[in-house]
Amino acid sequence: QVQLVESGGGSVQAGGSLRLSCAASGYSSYCMAWFRQPPGKAREGVGSIASSGSTIYLDSVKGRFTISKDNAKNILYLQMNSLKPEDTATYYCAATRTTACPPAAAAGYGMVDWGKGTLVTISS
Repeated sequence: QVQLVESGGGSVQAGGSLRLSCAASGYSSYCMAWFRQPPGKAREGVGSIASSGSTIYLDSVKGRFTISKDNAKNILYLQMNSLKPEDTATYYCAATRTTACPPAAAAGYGMVDWGKGTLVTISS
């Protein structure tokens, strides 16, 4: 089992930046993804990264968020720039058991392991 622990959340003003990290214990050369759940709303996929490094992003974060992975350290990152109040949410990382990302990865399909989340609050 891959254990995932997120960190890096906090409160920033709109326009600011944050970098979230997700430390993965155990073998983690799988498709991994970031999700978020705004207060009172459903969870949504932010983006995913395959073992090849190929990434896919939610339309509303394209150009602002970047997913990367340090395979040597088993750490998944989410660099968030130009943050908006609507980015306020609890952010979760998740991992599959496949190197390629499933077609419905953004909906959580194929995600086997989940972190407990880190809260990001963006003030206007």
